[in-house]
Amino acid sequence: MERFFRDITEERIRRGVFRSVDELKAAITAYLEHRNAHPKPYHWTATPDAILAKVTKAKEMLETLH
Repeated sequence: MERFFRDITEERIRRGVFRSVDELKAAITAYLEHRNAHPKPYHWTATPDAILAKVTKAKEMLETLH
């Protein structure tokens, strides 16, 4: 999910000028329609073990904050 939000931010939101919430919503809708019409799969480069190790480490760090 983070990668999708990075893409929409870099490819559409950051490059735009929006004078209202409605303009922003229209830009997001147009981006989604274009992306759905021309889908490209995400290619994962991290292994499941590497991802789970990061999740475990993050949980450990969060527990030290309490």
